[in-house]
Amino acid sequence: MNIIIVGCGKVGQALAEQLNEEGNNITVIDLVAKKVNEISSQFDVMGVVGNGATHLIQQEAGISKADLLIAVTGSDELNLLCCLIAKKAGNCQTIARVRSPQYYTEAPFLKDELGLAMVINPEQAAANEIARVLRFPSAIKIDSFGRGRVELLKFRLPEGSPLVGCAAKEIATKLHCDVLVCTVERGDEVHIPKGDFVFEEKDVISIVAATRKAADFFKRIKYKTNSVKDVMIVGGGEIGHYLCEQLTRSGMSVKLIEKDPRRCEELCELLNDVTIINGDASDQNILLEAGLENTGAFVALTNLDEENILLSLFAKSAGNCKLVTKINRIDFGGVINHLDLDTIIYPKNITSDNIVRYVRAMRSSIGSNMETLYNIIKGKVEAAEFIIKEQSPVVDVPLMELALKPNVLVAAILRDKKVLIPRGHDSLQIGDAVIIVSSRLALHDITDILK
Repeated sequence: MNIIIVGCGKVGQALAEQLNEEGNNITVIDLVAKKVNEISSQFDVMGVVGNGATHLIQQEAGISKADLLIAVTGSDELNLLCCLIAKKAGNCQTIARVRSPQYYTEAPFLKDELGLAMVINPEQAAANEIARVLRFPSAIKIDSFGRGRVELLKFRLPEGSPLVGCAAKEIATKLHCDVLVCTVERGDEVHIPKGDFVFEEKDVISIVAATRKAADFFKRIKYKTNSVKDVMIVGGGEIGHYLCEQLTRSGMSVKLIEKDPRRCEELCELLNDVTIINGDASDQNILLEAGLENTGAFVALTNLDEENILLSLFAKSAGNCKLVTKINRIDFGGVINHLDLDTIIYPKNITSDNIVRYVRAMRSSIGSNMETLYNIIKGKVEAAEFIIKEQSPVVDVPLMELALKPNVLVAAILRDKKVLIPRGHDSLQIGDAVIIVSSRLALHDITDILK
C-alpha cells in the first residue's frame, strides 16, 4: 500500500518504522527538514519537507496514488485539514490524530462530514487501556481477539507460585486449566516456550485463554484476582479526565491529585463523582493522607516520566496496590522494564499500534487474511489473528504435522463461537479464526507460518 504520514514526531516515526517493515511504500512529510532526513535515512522511506496541509506538498508526496494518509502532527486543526485536502486531491482513506476533548466528542460528526476512516485520540486510547487493566488487576496488559472471546494476558510470576519449577507442558495436567503459555520474558531474554520450558520466579508470562477461563487460571495459581474498588490517580490531564469518567461509570471510587488549582476547578465542574485533591503528589505526606496505603490501585499520569516512576516506586513501598505508570518517551523501555513497575502505559505506542491495526484491516480487504495485530513485546513478538478463507496448505493438517517456522505458535482457534486451545492433533478448517504468536514480525498471510 502507498501510505503518506504527515508529522514526524514520535508517533510518526513509530508508524513509519512499523508500516515500512510490513512492505508498504511510505512517504513522510514534516516542516522540519532534520526530522524528515532522519526518518527517511533511518527507515529507507521517501521524505518531503513542507506543510502537509497544502495541496502542492501532498502532490509532491504522491497523493494521487496514495491508498492512505495519516495525519499525526501536533495540531488537531492541521491534522483535520490534511485529511480534508487528501480526500479532495487523492480520494484516499484518511486517519487523523485528534487530542482535544472538544473535537473528540464530535468524532462521529467529523468522520461522517470529512469522510475520515478513523479518528484516534492518544489520551482516550491510553485511558481505555488503563481501565481495562484495572478491571483485571492480575494482568500487566490485556489484549482481546475474536470480538472479545479470547484474551491474551501478561502477568509477572510471583514468589511461591505453583508454576515455579513447573514445565509448560504440565500446566494442563497439574492445574486442569485450558490455557496456553505463548511468551516468557526473563530479564532481557524472550522465549516462545516449548513443552519442556521450566518457569522461574519473576518471569513475565503471556497466556492465551477463553475470556471466561482466565480468572479460573489465576485462582488456581493462587494469584490475586480481586477487582479494584478504589483508585488513586496523580495528574489531572486529559488521560486522567477520561480515565475518571470510565472508572466512575464502572462503579469504582476515585481520588485524583492535581497541583494546578485552576485545573482542579475545571475538573470539579466536569467530574461530579470524583474526589479532587489540590496538592503536589511529590510530597509523600499528601499521598499518605489521601489514603495511599489502603488504595486498591495507584495510577501515575503526570507529564514527567521521572516523576511517574518515582511516585509508582513510592506507592509500591507504601502499600500493596496495583500500579499503572505512564511513560511518554519510548526509547528507554529496556531500562524501565527492569524497575518492576507492574503496568506501564506508552500513549504513543498505543496510538501507533491502533493505526497499524487499522492498516492491517485495510490490507485484509484487498487480499490478506489478517484481521487483528498486537505487539506482545514491542519489536520482538507479535500476536496476529487470521481468518482461514480458502483452501491452503495449513487446512486439514494436524498441527503436529505442519512444518512451522521456528518461534511460531498456534495459540488459539475460534470455530463456531467456540474457543479451542489447540493441541497437536487439532487442525485448521476453512472459516476458522486462528491466533498466531510469532517472533517473526510482519506475517501477512496464514501461509507465512510455514517453512
